[in-house]
Amino acid sequence: MSKPFDMELFLAGVLTGSHATQKRHVRQAQIIQTEIADRWALKTPWAWQKKHMVWFLEHRLIGHRDATRYYYLLTVRLLARRLEKPWTFILKAKF
Repeated sequence: MSKPFDMELFLAGVLTGSHATQKRHVRQAQIIQTEIADRWALKTPWAWQKKHMVWFLEHRLIGHRDATRYYYLLTVRLLARRLEKPWTFILKAKF
């Protein structure tokens, strides 16, 4: 039996800011992980590609407020930094 992936440990090296901010990033990263695992059966961030995170930002956050979408964008950028990927992400404007 394998242990569940520890997102807090995974992000520990790149988390900065207040305790509340760090907890928010961990919580949001766990939500992103769950959504990607449900859609593509990729359990850990090491298997993710940029398209998976773009899918989350563009399709799973539909109907959320701009502030919520922005905070998830910050978490996605943090995940990309931890994965040492040169990915850039931008939120498309809602009309």
